[in-house]
Amino acid sequence: MNFMGLLKDFLSSFQSDRGGKEERNKGEAMQKSECHRGVQMRNRLTDNCDQRTSSSAQVKHGTRVQQSKSSSSTSSPESARKLHPRPSDKLNPKTINPFGEQPRAPSAFAAIYSKGGIPCRLVHGSVKHRLQWECPPEKLPFDPLLITLAEGLRETKHPYTFVSKEGFRELLLVTGALEKAVPLLPRLIPVLKAALVHVDDEVFERGLNALVQLSVVVGPSLNDHLKHLLTSLSKRLRDKKFKEPITTALQKLEQHGGSGSLIIIKSKIPTYCSICC
Repeated sequence: MNFMGLLKDFLSSFQSDRGGKEERNKGEAMQKSECHRGVQMRNRLTDNCDQRTSSSAQVKHGTRVQQSKSSSSTSSPESARKLHPRPSDKLNPKTINPFGEQPRAPSAFAAIYSKGGIPCRLVHGSVKHRLQWECPPEKLPFDPLLITLAEGLRETKHPYTFVSKEGFRELLLVTGALEKAVPLLPRLIPVLKAALVHVDDEVFERGLNALVQLSVVVGPSLNDHLKHLLTSLSKRLRDKKFKEPITTALQKLEQHGGSGSLIIIKSKIPTYCSICC
């Protein structure tokens, strides 16, 4: 009986020890799993933080790169030239459109007229325009006024066209115009020739009328210079619309220049028919 009781006690104590060990093992396993889960959670949090840190670092790096690019572009020589152009850039063909309309400097006549160098002004009337002279035209010296007005015949803008045309005509109508105009013929003829060879038809017509007006005043004195003007008239005769006005002008030149003018005209324009025929 004593032996059996001891055996039972031994078995019960062994089972209780075994059960305690299993419970302790389970507890340790649970603790290990919980620790493992905590480690995983910490790793995940760490990874997320690292990713956020790396992404923010990339954003900051991209911002720095863009800022550096923009600063380098603004500090580049090309941008500096755009902000502060050099005088030599005006000569660069890239900054100039060769097919565009370029600004033109005012002509000599326009510059003189704007500065008051022509002693007359245009008066706009309800029916027609007229000139108002600062003093009587007969008191004005022809040199250089008559030549300046002749240069203005090549103008193509108002009021220069009217002032030059009407001023030239009125100045030749004054008393003593012959004595004043003849000494200026060597300088007047090249100016009139420039108007007669002009590509603008209206400029040519003004030059032709001025030539006739001059021949009325100076008469045969124009014959010595006539040959320099007839070449341009001969070329314009090929245009049908100018045939009649040029023929009329040649007849006036013959009328006021006499027989000597007819010989010169026929030598340059053989097809011309004299008014004496």
